[in-house]
Parts: sequence; structure tokens; C-alpha cells
Amino acid sequence: MFAVIKIAGQQFKVQTGQNLFVPHITGKTGDKVEFSDILMFENEGKLTIGGDAKATVKAEIIEDTVKGDKVIAFKMKRRKGFRKKHGHRTHYTQIKVTEII
Repeated sequence: MFAVIKIAGQQFKVQTGQNLFVPHITGKTGDKVEFSDILMFENEGKLTIGGDAKATVKAEIIEDTVKGDKVIAFKMKRRKGFRKKHGHRTHYTQIKVTEII
């Protein structure tokens, strides 16, 4: 059994017991979260797509804030003395899928 869910504009294929890093979700370690925006659902060989997919994915927050890799954006114009360096680290939340109903 698996489902394709939408979290913060990104699609994830999830199964029961799977650990995921998703874009930051508000909550603390140990909190339960539900995702009801299901795009596709498969149960016992029966595939349901789109608005007919009536399911809910329940998960638990394992770690509330995880920083991703550093990304650096560097801009430069030659012979002008113009240089800009910006960097950021995206925040993620680690969840564990407990059940798909």
C-alpha cells in the first residue's frame, strides 16, 4: 500500500513505516500530523487517482528542525568590481509515516 501526497507544493510517495524529510512543518517532536491532500492511492492492487482518492496519511514528527545542505548564490560582473554572495540552508522536518487510512 502506498500513497502520493502533496506537502508544501511538493509530491512525496509514502508507505507505512517510512521516514521522510519534508519542508518545515510547525510542531514539536512527538506531535501527530495528518495529510489529506492525496493525489494517488494504491490499496491491494487497486489504484485510485485524483479526486476519487479518499485517504488520510497519519505521521509523527521525529525531529522538528533539520537544516539542509548550504546553497550559495554568487553573482559577479567582470571588470566592474561587483560581487554578491548569498547563502542559505533550507529547514526540513523529519517525519515517520505511521498509517495510511
